[in-house]
Amino acid sequence: MKNYFIPLSFAVLGLLGACSTDDTDIIEEGSKINNPTTYSFERNGENSVDFNGQSTRLKMGGELEKGLKNTGQTATGLLNMFAHEEGQNNFSSPSLNASNKNLRSKTAASFDYFSVNATDQSLIRLDFENWIENQVNEVFPNWNTPASAGVAGQIADGSATRYVNALGLEYDQMVVKGLIGALVVDQTLNNYLSPGVLDEGSNRANNDMGIVEEGKSYTSMEHKWDEAYGYVFGLNADPANPNIDLGADSFLNKYIGRVEGDNDFAGIADDIFQAFKLGRAAIVANNYEVRDAQADIIKTKISEIIGIRAVYYLQQAKPSLTQEVPAYGTAFHDLSEAYGFIYSLQFTRKPNSNAPYFSKAEVDAFLSDLMDDGPNGLWDVQISTLDEISVAIAGQFEFTLEQAAE
Repeated sequence: MKNYFIPLSFAVLGLLGACSTDDTDIIEEGSKINNPTTYSFERNGENSVDFNGQSTRLKMGGELEKGLKNTGQTATGLLNMFAHEEGQNNFSSPSLNASNKNLRSKTAASFDYFSVNATDQSLIRLDFENWIENQVNEVFPNWNTPASAGVAGQIADGSATRYVNALGLEYDQMVVKGLIGALVVDQTLNNYLSPGVLDEGSNRANNDMGIVEEGKSYTSMEHKWDEAYGYVFGLNADPANPNIDLGADSFLNKYIGRVEGDNDFAGIADDIFQAFKLGRAAIVANNYEVRDAQADIIKTKISEIIGIRAVYYLQQAKPSLTQEVPAYGTAFHDLSEAYGFIYSLQFTRKPNSNAPYFSKAEVDAFLSDLMDDGPNGLWDVQISTLDEISVAIAGQFEFTLEQAAE
């Protein structure tokens, strides 16, 4: 084990998270940070990491995703999955049915963005409820109807079949990709990694003194950080070493893996993991400057993933639309995913800022542009529109359109 003496300015700049500091002690302004090789932390020999609530919600999201493709489901049944109440039989899993958790209450619910913004919170939750209802009311009745401009139904897509509304959108993709932002990213970046949550009340003083929550082995601050971690890595086979099986859920974890697989962004998964791990170790060491530097790295990298995938799907649709016989199923699937990732941009977090990369108004404008090239939505979309939106999104990040499009 090595000791590293790192100037304070490095921590402030966030450079610690870009380095591999596995199995090292970091000495920072007299504070020793024991940075383990995996996300494993104990107090008095007992595991002090707990993110059960986040794993539960990710599982609920997985069942909702399946339900959106089950024509035997009703709108009420799917909405009850979204807004589950303890003891109600909304899921196939008895443990999920017994849970007092649900998706709706944590959608657009972060401390930083929505604690004083009930208007946007209500509008965002209504979006998801409308998409869920519309899947049942518009798409399910036309499940076996060939889709065409202005007509909901199915479109063959190679070995798959896509089910779209009259404008060519897949509601299930909008729900799942939208929840990546409105639930997972918002709760991770703007809630649990917020100083307003980490340092709430007496959290910092209690953490300094090692005062744990009643009946638990962790301090409140440690637990808040772990809850952020759980939204990102809560369903991995080994959450303490999650990058060996990225894609463990259909939400952010999957797309960390997809972006990591692009040579232009190789290493981003480890950057996120290392920052989470070092930040948690810094909390144990009562070093809040290092903690906050790692939180900034996580916010930047996860926000980048949302931007990268929004541009990626916009660009991926272009070849399918421009071939001699357009492959509308493939194109509309890509553009429905793009829709969800664009929607998720309003939940990202700019570095050293309390604002997203794009406001709700800017996101709404992008989505309107995507759908208004003609009366039939995606059936009328122009390549120039896809490029214009892509350029506007990439221009706010550190990646290029060309990098994201591969």
